[in-house]
Amino acid sequence: MNDATDTFNRLRPRLQGIAYRMLGSPAEAEEIVQDAWLRWHETDQAQLDSAEAWLVSVTTRLAIDRLRSAKIQREHYVGTWLPEPLLSDSPVSPEQVLERADDVSVAFLTLLERLGPEARAAYLLREVFDADYGEVAEALGKSEAACRQIVHRAKAQLRDERPRHTVARETQMRLLRAFADAAVRGEFSALKTMLADDAQLIGDGGGKVPSLGVPMVGGQRIAQLYLATALRYPGLVRLEVVVLNGQWGLLRFIDGALESAQSFETDGERIVRIHVQRNPDKLARIAAMLGRDLNVTRERPGTS
Repeated sequence: MNDATDTFNRLRPRLQGIAYRMLGSPAEAEEIVQDAWLRWHETDQAQLDSAEAWLVSVTTRLAIDRLRSAKIQREHYVGTWLPEPLLSDSPVSPEQVLERADDVSVAFLTLLERLGPEARAAYLLREVFDADYGEVAEALGKSEAACRQIVHRAKAQLRDERPRHTVARETQMRLLRAFADAAVRGEFSALKTMLADDAQLIGDGGGKVPSLGVPMVGGQRIAQLYLATALRYPGLVRLEVVVLNGQWGLLRFIDGALESAQSFETDGERIVRIHVQRNPDKLARIAAMLGRDLNVTRERPGTS
């Protein structure tokens, strides 16, 4: 039993990583991994050729089933669905940020929503977790040839939307700090300068708090939105640079309470896309980590 527990605990981060990237929810990922744990102890482990392959397959299949159900629920989701962000639990330097941060970023997880459950699983196992096609085939219960086709189509479907620029972490940090300072001070010209002309802002309020129903497009419009927040809460807005999903992001506090978690995409010079998570259910974990209250004031629709 101890050997079985040690094996599972050694593989838990990999299983958790697969489940979270599949579902975009830490809580659901934990449930999947717990279910895999129970099945692990119910099986005859001596008969397994590879404990890792077996656990990856079980976790992947459980996640596929859960994602199929989730996609039905998301069809009735109020507004835009964004994944629940993950906050690193300790301060980090740019050199300590996750080496493959782009594989767990909010932008990447949102992009994966375009894929069906099996395609998402195949793509993640092959392209993110470096599984060979034999392992992918075992996890999906399909032939290797079929899995190659699934991954090929998934890559083609996502290719045009993947970030084309590799931006140094120090550059991202400087840009976000400058943006945060300008947003807190309500400096419209500075905000507009740091936003691409065709920048997008995508918000998720989950029907719990007002948010954007559709993406807002245009650097000037987005700058006006941040200005409006600064003017509405003079002296009460604070933006903190943190690591969200392995990349630099911002937490916005209003009067000391957590109001949103904001993830950014940049081209190295300007911000091209912002994902704003305002759904209190998806901020609760971060608020608890920080020991902060949640800001759930019902603002007018369109607030970022």
